[in-house]
Amino acid sequence: MDEAAVVRWYGEHRRDLPWRRPGFPAWGTLVSEFMLQQTQVARVVPVLEAWLERWPTPADLASAPPSEVLRAWGRLGYPRRALALHRCARAIAEHHGNRVPEDVDDLLALPGIGDYTARAVAVFAYGHRHPVVDTNVRRVIARAELGRPDQGAPNARRDLPAMTALLPEDLADAAAFNAGMMELGALVCTARSPRCDECPLRDTCAWRLAGSPAGEGGVRRQPRFAGSDRQRRGLVMAELRGSDVPVTDAELAAVLPDRVVRARVLTGLAADGLAVATPAGWTLPTA
Repeated sequence: MDEAAVVRWYGEHRRDLPWRRPGFPAWGTLVSEFMLQQTQVARVVPVLEAWLERWPTPADLASAPPSEVLRAWGRLGYPRRALALHRCARAIAEHHGNRVPEDVDDLLALPGIGDYTARAVAVFAYGHRHPVVDTNVRRVIARAELGRPDQGAPNARRDLPAMTALLPEDLADAAAFNAGMMELGALVCTARSPRCDECPLRDTCAWRLAGSPAGEGGVRRQPRFAGSDRQRRGLVMAELRGSDVPVTDAELAAVLPDRVVRARVLTGLAADGLAVATPAGWTLPTA
């Protein structure tokens, strides 16, 4: 792979995003990574900016009640991420002097942080040389290096060494290459409609040279959101976020009329720590 071509392309085509600007804090980088999991960039940016204005350090967030954290998370989706970020902030404030750690092992020990997020913070916030591998990166490697149409299931034992082997030695170039591979997969080497003529790797891409063969199973489709329990959970969470007093079962019945479905959704939210049953009704967690 022509790593230098990816770095040059990234320098010319990268999107202007808050976490890529000089001086952006490590705490902001960590928050952005939590928010970007399974959520579009355009939806994250305004919430992130408001979040950091309200809670500019981990200790600020750690001192907030979970109910306010969930309200600020709003409609980003997958609100368990908000509670995980809240626990992460508490751990940073209590065990790391209110400073986001830069060592990968220290980051991995924090609540809610896995291989990708730990390395992303170490690289993009602190400039260390590590492989940062997400779905987009895996797709670019699968196509450009291996000649495969898609990346298959995640496998850290395979994916991390594959990216490590491609990283430039220079720290700045390594960080730019990590970001460039992610950006390339997000904007050009997409799952459904790759724009190969715009790709900096078009002349050496093994998949393109092989005639861009289709995958055996095609592109996997996302489960339907409409009518799903995920949508129902969102409806209930919207009711709880919008109320300063407990929401009664009768009020929730206006949102989810089916009693069995309503009970299932509320049980699931309670098990995830997102909703609390009280004698007066349902509320967001307060502690």
